[in-house]
Amino acid sequence: MLSIFILIGAYRYYARLAERFGKTKWHFGLLGIGIYLGFQVVFLMGYGFYVGLTSHGSLEDNNFSGFTLINVMSWVLAIVAVWGVYQLLEKKFKKENIQKPSLEIEEIGVKENL
Repeated sequence: MLSIFILIGAYRYYARLAERFGKTKWHFGLLGIGIYLGFQVVFLMGYGFYVGLTSHGSLEDNNFSGFTLINVMSWVLAIVAVWGVYQLLEKKFKKENIQKPSLEIEEIGVKENL
């Protein structure tokens, strides 16, 4: 249930970034969801492999559906990953805006059609 709220937050977070820089909102919203889910899958699979290699027979006792320490860690680290990619994209978009000429410069010399 908590993951659903985190997914909604990641979608809205990235959609606002896209809206601020004139990009397609739902593309970046889905990117935020993909980053969160992808990190969760990679982290939990890595943990499963680690536990499988270090202590044989303990995989039958694991339950990843509740509030365990490993689930809380994966949520926090996935949120940090979403935030980190957001920061990278924001810097990239700001750099693109600086390099692009503004719209006013492009409109110089264009006659108005009334």
